[in-house]
Amino acid sequence: MYTLKKSLGQHFLRDENMCRQIVDALPVEEGMQLLEVGPGAGAITKYLLELPVQFKAVELDAEKVRYLEQTYPAIHGKLINENFLEMKPPYEGQFSVIGNFPYNISTQIMFQVLEWKSQVPVVVGMFQKEVAQRIAASHGNKEYGILSVLLQVYYKIEYLFEVHENCFNPPPKVKSAVIRLTRLEKPHEVKNEKKFKLLVKTAFGQRRKQLRNPLKGHFNKEYLQEPIFTKRAEELSVADFVALAEHML
Repeated sequence: MYTLKKSLGQHFLRDENMCRQIVDALPVEEGMQLLEVGPGAGAITKYLLELPVQFKAVELDAEKVRYLEQTYPAIHGKLINENFLEMKPPYEGQFSVIGNFPYNISTQIMFQVLEWKSQVPVVVGMFQKEVAQRIAASHGNKEYGILSVLLQVYYKIEYLFEVHENCFNPPPKVKSAVIRLTRLEKPHEVKNEKKFKLLVKTAFGQRRKQLRNPLKGHFNKEYLQEPIFTKRAEELSVADFVALAEHML
């Protein structure tokens, strides 16, 4: 058997209908490359192994790796016992990502996906509900923030469904939700990603203030008189941020 490790944020999904629903949310093409992040005890892994895809899973917990290999013989040779946040892309070329993501690192997982965006066309993931809402939020919404903007530059986000606490063992103290990210055919054109990230993080760093205050060191004085600087960060669309980044010093 295996033990649950709170340090790794482990809450295992036990509702089979919900497991199938998550797998069904993944667009599947025969022969495609797929990476599962954090398979744990194999709740969705057993269904992913049945798909006509090239499959790999990354699992940090060596005990879970042994359990998976003993329980699902088909997974032999497909497990990577590494930290997802420190690994290199597991495939050459395009690969999709799926997982019941450990909630304590789910935001970092999304930043890793951003690093690999040229290789990752689709992500289906379960998150803490508040994080899922943040990723999917549109401008003008109080949940809209750094993660919303940085991901929506490159991906279409769909908030698919919520998952009740009783579907897990042990039940988490937070709500859960599943979202799907699909890479945009025509993503916004960000000419300088470093400047763009700085802009978004700085703007939301003082989200209740008019943009002129947090951003005054990043634009010339004349341009800071533009009407857009009287708005707050959450009022700007993704396209607004992309356009604004063009004028940064």
